[in-house]
Amino acid sequence: MAVGRLSLHPKVQRSLRRPLPPDAGRLRRIYARLRPPRRLKLTREGKYFIGITFGVGFAAINTGNNLLYLLLGMLLSLIVVSGVMSELSLRALTVVRRLPPRAQVGRPHLVEIEVYNHKKRIPSYAIEIEDLRAGQPADKRCFFLKISPRSAQVAAYRRTPARRGRDHHIGFRVATRFPFGLFEKSRELAADGELIIYPAVDPVRLPPAISGQRGGAVGAMTRGAGDDILTVRPMREGDDPRDIYWRKSANAGQMVLRERARETQRNVEQVLDVTFEGKAPDDEWVQRFERRIRDVASRAVAHLKRGDAVTVRTTTGERARANGSIGADPILRFLALLEAKPAEPSDSTPRTQKEQKAA
Repeated sequence: MAVGRLSLHPKVQRSLRRPLPPDAGRLRRIYARLRPPRRLKLTREGKYFIGITFGVGFAAINTGNNLLYLLLGMLLSLIVVSGVMSELSLRALTVVRRLPPRAQVGRPHLVEIEVYNHKKRIPSYAIEIEDLRAGQPADKRCFFLKISPRSAQVAAYRRTPARRGRDHHIGFRVATRFPFGLFEKSRELAADGELIIYPAVDPVRLPPAISGQRGGAVGAMTRGAGDDILTVRPMREGDDPRDIYWRKSANAGQMVLRERARETQRNVEQVLDVTFEGKAPDDEWVQRFERRIRDVASRAVAHLKRGDAVTVRTTTGERARANGSIGADPILRFLALLEAKPAEPSDSTPRTQKEQKAA
């Protein structure tokens, strides 16, 4: 019995002839070439349809009834039409993601998804966009009923982050069940994106006495450009006429100037321990570390609202500073990207042993 040869696509044959390189990146590129560009999944209705098609085909072969052959041909033609129309819907689509400038744990934010149809005459129907994130399940989707030719549609989904840190978006999964809902055909598009998730901030009532370290002469009344009046004096040449105290000038018979006090600012420093003992931190230590970060972020925001300058410092020497003029973004971003580090071995024990030996 003659056995026919298996014919492969020329690109696949060229890829198979090449020796496998040791580089993992090249292996991934070869796998991407061999991987089919579309993925097909049967829906529940599609499974019933395939079962009915096999039943009709089996009955047509056993009975030889022309009507059954006609019905089988109609069922198979629906499968072919479904594949062609779904492919037309998926082609020539560009997907763009718009991330918010910042996000926070426990607070919902919107992510916009824009799909542009580059086809000149054919619209795309029933397009479902799934946003893919690294290391997380794809649970957010946007549905577009119709995307006209040479036009764009915008939709948005709401997401509430559960943990701080970097949120990596790696791409999209574009799928459609058009036209009959028997099959779900999908393709993946690469689109990198990154969103920094800030730690959660709780409302904190600060005590009257500011805790932490204060830098500079706190509360010292010196000349400046603040809102409080330090003293009044006769006007001299070169003074700003906008500071003239007209009521005192009218009583004194000469121009009297208001000298303003310089605004003072309290410097509050908070220290955060980021080191752990051993090779890896346990779950209890990680929970305490996250609660400490949340507490530091809440207190920092409360101090900034009151007008204090805040410095957050870690036990490893890293620090971030913010004040009322720049807002809490530097500190919240610093805390969002903060990672735990293993504690370095102390040099005190070897020194003690050497001193004992020397004695």
